[in-house]
Amino acid sequence: MPYDLYMSIGIIILALAIPSAINAWSDRRAPRISALLIVVGGGLMIWAERTKPGGYTLADIPAAFITVIGHYR
Repeated sequence: MPYDLYMSIGIIILALAIPSAINAWSDRRAPRISALLIVVGGGLMIWAERTKPGGYTLADIPAAFITVIGHYR
């Protein structure tokens, strides 16, 4: 279960990095916060994938979200 939680949080953080990066580039600023979000979100995803026995496939990711939502609902 913690692997699914870390994978879900990592994907959500990466999704939040995209608008931040676009906003920074459109304002001609350095995308510092979005770079930090990419590193943190990517790190969580890689850590969850590497430490979960058997790893993740693309088909496992929606099931991980459903498991996390069902557990914390």
